[in-house]
Amino acid sequence: MNMPDPQAFATTWMNQLTDPSAWQGWMNMPAAGGLQAHGAHPLVAAFKDLKVSIAPARMDALRTDYLQKAGQLWQDFMSGKTPALHDKRFSSSEWTATPFAAFTAASYLLNGEFMLAMADAVETGPRERQKIRFTVQQMVDAMSPANFLATNPEAQAKLIETKGESLTKGLQHMLEDLAKGRISQTDESAFEVGKNVGTTPGEVVYENDLFQLIQYSPATPTVRAVPLLMIPPCINKFYILDLQPENSVVRYVVEQGNTVFMVSWRNPDKSMGNLAWDDYVERGAIEAIRVAREITAQEKVHVFGFCVGGTIAATALAVLAARGQQPAASLSLLTTLLDFSDTGVLDVFIDETQVAQREAKLAKGGIMPGRDLATTFSALRPNDLVWNYVQQNYLKGKTPPAFDLLYWNADSTNLPGPMFCWYLRNTYLENKLMLPGQLTVCGEKVDLGRIDAPVFLYGSKEDHIVPWEAAFASMSLLNPKKPKANRYVLGASGHIAGVINPASKGKRSHWVNDQPAGKGPRSAEDWFAGATEHKGSWWPEWARFLQENGGEEVPAPTRAGNDQYQPSEPAPGRYVKMRAE
Repeated sequence: MNMPDPQAFATTWMNQLTDPSAWQGWMNMPAAGGLQAHGAHPLVAAFKDLKVSIAPARMDALRTDYLQKAGQLWQDFMSGKTPALHDKRFSSSEWTATPFAAFTAASYLLNGEFMLAMADAVETGPRERQKIRFTVQQMVDAMSPANFLATNPEAQAKLIETKGESLTKGLQHMLEDLAKGRISQTDESAFEVGKNVGTTPGEVVYENDLFQLIQYSPATPTVRAVPLLMIPPCINKFYILDLQPENSVVRYVVEQGNTVFMVSWRNPDKSMGNLAWDDYVERGAIEAIRVAREITAQEKVHVFGFCVGGTIAATALAVLAARGQQPAASLSLLTTLLDFSDTGVLDVFIDETQVAQREAKLAKGGIMPGRDLATTFSALRPNDLVWNYVQQNYLKGKTPPAFDLLYWNADSTNLPGPMFCWYLRNTYLENKLMLPGQLTVCGEKVDLGRIDAPVFLYGSKEDHIVPWEAAFASMSLLNPKKPKANRYVLGASGHIAGVINPASKGKRSHWVNDQPAGKGPRSAEDWFAGATEHKGSWWPEWARFLQENGGEEVPAPTRAGNDQYQPSEPAPGRYVKMRAE
């Protein structure tokens, strides 16, 4: 089957604004019997090019349903009845102020519903169907009349209200973004790393060519003896965990009486184009564990990993276990995949063909540009992360408000090609990390079940990058003979917003299940069925876990580092300030 390349397709839609005439044929209401008179809907022809089909009976049912709804919509339009628009993109009063605007939006929604229904009806395997649906969804989202000045009554009203100034500003915003190579999601001039984001006090106490290690200043007179080492994803900057004081995970755990270290990954340039997964494990995570232990003179450390950082952290501990070492007092994994059976919507970007293409280009050296990664993630939620800003910034001429999380989101990081290709093939594509002895990393056979430490696992209920059930799957991989050593907590919201949920705000909720498991591993569904919802952040649950495994209280350190590891510069250090080109 000649499947579409979702990466290329998404990039095409993300990087250009399409003239309405290009999609007008898709959006026009057919006349009565139009589908029969003019043959199949254009999407059916596209399906034929992909060598997939829809059962005739299913197609007839879809066609009949479409024509009935289309006919009713046309009758309502002719009689002056305003259609209901149950979509937040068309919630403004301007969309129902005139029959034409309301009819345009309703026609679009009906056509989009029909296109997606056909994608769901394709006779093929679930993986292929998911790719087709994703591609069609990209089309549908891009075709929204809200995305074009000619069909957006809100933008037209703004144009009249400002006497053309909104259009002038919109064009200016668009030209500025073209120069940057990305759509602005926030007022980036409002933030500076180290000035008003990434501001928790500390010192860089160690560095190599791959990372800097930050030791944060204590905020309490005494601390738990066991230090906490935080390993963030290398696919993003670490300061998502240290935005501003009121929403900083780092500041929170420091104030809870912990000695906290942070790995700050370097943003790779061309000189780092040959780094492999083994480098991030051996010279990254394992080296950071060693230094944190030596500075604090502690035998063990709490090891924390977030997203890809969690995959690196768990791999590092498995490598050390193979060497007869157990340096973790506990392991905390936030929205982390170890079992890659369910990778959510990211699955559409990963198959043998796409991975092989990446390998041909990057496996022997080179850099995976951060902007390409950013485009991929934006394609997962295009209405929120792309088209919303097209409408607001370009069509209405608005300047996006200052938002620290979106500032961080725009601060892209590159990845070394060999490391990226190894990660794609061995985890996402072939799912070998979960299988004992199937992978050799840093010269050792990896077996996650050999890690001997209490485990805290966190998943976000609406996470589209790491489905919460996939995060839960680690429960059966870690401590397989000691299931009571594992604790799972589920938070509300998504991949980032669920994690960055300050305890002081009292927002959202989280679920815990303290019922003892029966015989054999418990499924995610069974766990949730017996879970109890609690209002507020999950952070206190994690703080208690660290305290329970943190040892005795000792006087807080009076200075960062030690005689061997002298502070070299204040936090957040210079590595985190390196921007991707």
